[in-house]
Amino acid sequence: MLIILLLLLLRLFGRKEREREFSRNRKSLMDSQRTPRTSSKKPQTGTSSIDLYAAQCDECHKWRVINSEEEFEEIRSRMSEEPFYCNKKPGVSCDDPADIEYNSTRTWAIDKPDLQKTPEGFKRHLVLRKDYSKLDAYYITPKGKKVRTRNEIAAFLKENPIYEGISASDFDFASPKVMEDTIPEIVGKKGSGSSHKKKRPPKDEEETGSV
Repeated sequence: MLIILLLLLLRLFGRKEREREFSRNRKSLMDSQRTPRTSSKKPQTGTSSIDLYAAQCDECHKWRVINSEEEFEEIRSRMSEEPFYCNKKPGVSCDDPADIEYNSTRTWAIDKPDLQKTPEGFKRHLVLRKDYSKLDAYYITPKGKKVRTRNEIAAFLKENPIYEGISASDFDFASPKVMEDTIPEIVGKKGSGSSHKKKRPPKDEEETGSV
């Protein structure tokens, strides 16, 4: 489930963080039995769930940690025309050990290849749902406003002509795919009818991401 040989990965919680987060979510769900509230499938918080970015070498298929979101977006935006290779990182080659291994000690997600960079001044946020079913995508404007659709973006740009040159088509609300074989087992055990099924690790010819 990679995105062909070039992988762009997003990584969210490590095992300990995920266990703490799930415990908080479970307590929240227990509280909700006493106080009715909206569906638990809504985003957990207003901050991005992503805390690590990685890309897979198109030659050796090893994963390399990307230092910043900006660098990750630059690689992602040109993935088809400029595949990622280990030597794009200073002093690194395919002979060096991988920076990170694909496994279930963390949750992974696949980001969309060739997705254009976020316009300057705006911030793309990805928030993991409590049941790990999806990452919800939205943007934060330079004025701190959260927008969830292109219509909202268009309305903001119309109200703020200072951002002339930026259009709603410059934003993509597609959600990275959460890799089901890296979702914590405790999530799958919680409740019946869960759609989370374990899958085999992704093949080298595909792309994946970590959540």
